Amino acid sequence: MVTIDWSNFTPVSALLGGLLIGVAAAALLLLNGRILGVSGIAGGLLQPRAGDTGWRLAFIAGLLASPLLLLLSGTMEAPEFASPLWIVGAAGLLVGFGSRMGSGCTSGHGICGLARLSKRSIAATACFMLTGFLIVYLTRHVF
Repeated sequence: MVTIDWSNFTPVSALLGGLLIGVAAAALLLLNGRILGVSGIAGGLLQPRAGDTGWRLAFIAGLLASPLLLLLSGTMEAPEFASPLWIVGAAGLLVGFGSRMGSGCTSGHGICGLARLSKRSIAATACFMLTGFLIVYLTRHVF
């Protein structure tokens, strides 16, 4: 059964966060002709092409700087992980591996691909969401 912790439910910040992600995806597409996919943007830094590095570095710097600035401002607490950090790291590596296998990442498929009604992105998003649900269920209720 899914329950919502209404005392900690923050629809305004969630809406603003989603709006910022949408604006960033639209801006990247309109200004650079690129689909917003974080693993693809980061992966492009591993095999850089001439004139393609600056915007990628700026994007990744923005991803890293935003939570750090919020943390330093005192309006956000440091996150606490329910699992040991090595498990979180291993999960991140598996997500990266899966994103390469799926020819895209969760942000590319789940945000931009769904917005374009891409059949491949709909299938990929369904697969990674269902897999995530299954893993959480198994780790929390079975193992």
